[in-house]
Amino acid sequence: MYKKRCNDLVNELKITNQYREFKEINRVGGNYPLAKNNSSEINVFCSNDYLGMSQNKEVMLSMVDAIIKYGAGAGGSRNIGGTHKYFSLLEKSLSDWHKKESALIYPTGYSSNDATIQCLLRKFPDMVVFSDAKNHASIINGIRSVKNTKEVFRHNDVFDLEEKLKQYPLNTPKIIIFESVYSMDGDVAPIKEIADLAKVYNALTYLDEVHAVGMYGETGAGYSELLGVEKEIDIIQSTMAKGIGIIGGYIVSTEEIVDLVRSYASGFIFTTALPPSIVAGCLASVNHIKKSSKERDLLHKRTEYLREKLEEYSIPVLPESSTHIIPVIIGDSQKCKEASEELLNTFNIYVQPINSPTVEKGSERFRINATPNHTEEHIDHLCLAINTVFNKLDINKHEKQLLSS
Repeated sequence: MYKKRCNDLVNELKITNQYREFKEINRVGGNYPLAKNNSSEINVFCSNDYLGMSQNKEVMLSMVDAIIKYGAGAGGSRNIGGTHKYFSLLEKSLSDWHKKESALIYPTGYSSNDATIQCLLRKFPDMVVFSDAKNHASIINGIRSVKNTKEVFRHNDVFDLEEKLKQYPLNTPKIIIFESVYSMDGDVAPIKEIADLAKVYNALTYLDEVHAVGMYGETGAGYSELLGVEKEIDIIQSTMAKGIGIIGGYIVSTEEIVDLVRSYASGFIFTTALPPSIVAGCLASVNHIKKSSKERDLLHKRTEYLREKLEEYSIPVLPESSTHIIPVIIGDSQKCKEASEELLNTFNIYVQPINSPTVEKGSERFRINATPNHTEEHIDHLCLAINTVFNKLDINKHEKQLLSS
């Protein structure tokens, strides 16, 4: 009975092309974005290692040094033997970076959203949560796990948000949860406008900067830094697995909010702490990003070149995208999968197909990003390959109509 149920559910995913297949991608140390798939050398164009910091020599050496000095693991949760010296150093660096009083580090970005949101809403049971319709699964899971009143506002729609805020008395606790850069569409939230609304309606603001930290702002602190509104945001959440290039998540906020979460969030309290080598690497990466604009400047230069080349071939990019995340729309789950396989097998290019439920049916896509380590020649090869594959699978014409409809 149980085995059949499992097989039936998985087969449903396979039939609709929603079944996730894991490609073995062995990145070549010191040569990212090059990697090995079986015996073939491939070029990766869909990694979240946006700045290539996982390959930074300073970062790697700091991790080697820490593992030799302190061993491979943390040994326990933060409360039971797992708090080593690198935590205080990194938390201080993160809070200073975001101009906040305090920071708290989690093992992953997912857990930093999920555990923090659950904690805040459980400790403020009368708090109404206002969530953007396209928020990440980690945010959605955190909200769904509590009994608080929930309001979902239309994506990036401040008018719809205000209409929902108006429904509640001024003294009702409220929190607005949204992202700065959205990972599947590559668009940007109206951060300042939402922060202004929060002041009017007495709401906390919770901003997920996962896809912006490292890439935007004078010191790479994210889109809120770019816009000069960090101080207007009550809680900033981000990850160390994307622009920072390693793994881990964090929040920064006031001392009171961070201490509340540190003291009550079960997803933080009852999990093993990150090892010294990981936190040391994150610290080295953050400190490098703060003082170096080289990587993000080159990222944006390569992104602009990629956009120009895609346009030359009339390859359809989602119009909402204005960031380093470039969604190339295919609009058919089967063709999306086939196009990905063709790029890998014929052109040695790895771009993962993004199908439902990650994106809506009919908007299946490649989520492409260049990095500072991609050359113009790499990008030329990518765009020629996509154009060839799209023509072979008869994708282009259909998708131009889709985007204009």
